[in-house]
Amino acid sequence: MHKLKIMSGWAAVAVLGVGLVQAQTNAGQQAAGAQPAAGAQQPAAKPEKKVKDQTEYDLFNDVLKDQAANNPQKTIQDLTTWTQKYPDSDYKDDRIYMFEDAYSKMNPPQPEKVMEYGQQLLNLGMDKVFTDPKNGPLQKIQALFEITVAAGELPNPTPEQMDLGKKCAAELKKDTQAYFVPANKPANNTDAQWTQARQTLDQAADHTLLYLDVLPANQAYAKKDCATAMPLYRKALEDRPQSAYLSYQLAQSMVCLQGQHPELVPQAVYEFERAAVIDPTLGDPKNNPKQLQDYADHAYVTVHGGSDGLDQLKALVKQSPLPPADFTIKTKSEVANEKAQQFATQNPKLALWNGIQSALTAPDGEQYFASTLKDSAVPELRGVVVEGKPACRSKEILVSVPLPDNPESNKAVITLKLDSALPGKPEPGSEILWTGIPTAFTKEPFMLTFDTEKAKVNTKTTPCAAAPARGPVRKKK
Repeated sequence: MHKLKIMSGWAAVAVLGVGLVQAQTNAGQQAAGAQPAAGAQQPAAKPEKKVKDQTEYDLFNDVLKDQAANNPQKTIQDLTTWTQKYPDSDYKDDRIYMFEDAYSKMNPPQPEKVMEYGQQLLNLGMDKVFTDPKNGPLQKIQALFEITVAAGELPNPTPEQMDLGKKCAAELKKDTQAYFVPANKPANNTDAQWTQARQTLDQAADHTLLYLDVLPANQAYAKKDCATAMPLYRKALEDRPQSAYLSYQLAQSMVCLQGQHPELVPQAVYEFERAAVIDPTLGDPKNNPKQLQDYADHAYVTVHGGSDGLDQLKALVKQSPLPPADFTIKTKSEVANEKAQQFATQNPKLALWNGIQSALTAPDGEQYFASTLKDSAVPELRGVVVEGKPACRSKEILVSVPLPDNPESNKAVITLKLDSALPGKPEPGSEILWTGIPTAFTKEPFMLTFDTEKAKVNTKTTPCAAAPARGPVRKKK
């Protein structure tokens, strides 16, 4: 779902409006007795370096024109020709930087070549290559930036390339901090642009360092070796506790292992929620800025069975990159069991009936009735009178058992057959308690019949209305 993206291109310094000097060649041009080609960039003077003759000058100048035209492919071709004809040029170290810079601008990118020439620069010592007091520090920052970005673009870097990328990223952060001070800010840059350029460079270094550090975990995860990936992600998250990306990746690896380790599910939900809280746009901000948050919330509800407790979890994940040792999320079944136990404690008679009804409505309900319930004594139950038959001095009573979440239900599900008639009229809607023996059952429509004694039925009755008086008998004439 989420990929660690590494920025590319020299956007950070381009925004400064600072011309990056490619090499120091004025001395070489003067030594050759030649003038720079029209429109060519003027290299800074460095007396100890000289071009050997006019031909070398022309080759050098061609490279500068290629750079000015932003043509890295032609730059590489001319650099190759210059290197072949003048392998021992005074500018052979500068050419290494020019090669590295040109390959960084190729499309499609060629990070392997950038790393190749970057390693040569590192071997020479960059402070020895970029010696110009004015432009050298910015040139070095550019080279470090391009190598850092290239390291983050390698899908399967070698250990040597990873080491180079980490060294250059760390050096980039150090040099950026030293260079980006008010005294070096160009007059045509605002404070905001200057700050943004520094932040862009720092972010590139941080992204590459993160990419290289978690690469073994990502490679293991890509192979579905989640048992290897998970502890690597956990260690990386401990080192970078504010990384939403690492929280997300750790959660993914936990989900991968949930079949063998269901206890990881609550921890995965924790990490999804933390990733969403730290970086709400970690999903796809173009389509749905809340994509990750919605996903994390849905995961919690799926596990827990409801959103109660979700706000407390969101507050908790802000406190630590990893959940507390005793952290858990009650599952849907655990919550249901707790509610059932609480309900049974508070409503034992209703809980007893719920158990009987659940068994009778199961696929093998008739078998349960015949083998277990029929002709067995059942403890006292409670219900509500629906109707007495006959209405007065009833010998049969229809009973409903409303549930707390549906108190309006008055559908009769029980028939009580008494051994003798009640003395009065059972009041519909009044409570009734009884004990009896189940003797008959139908599943559709649901009806359980009890035989019971009048003495074991406790319900409110009212006197039956007196029969209307008959008029005087008239004698026949």
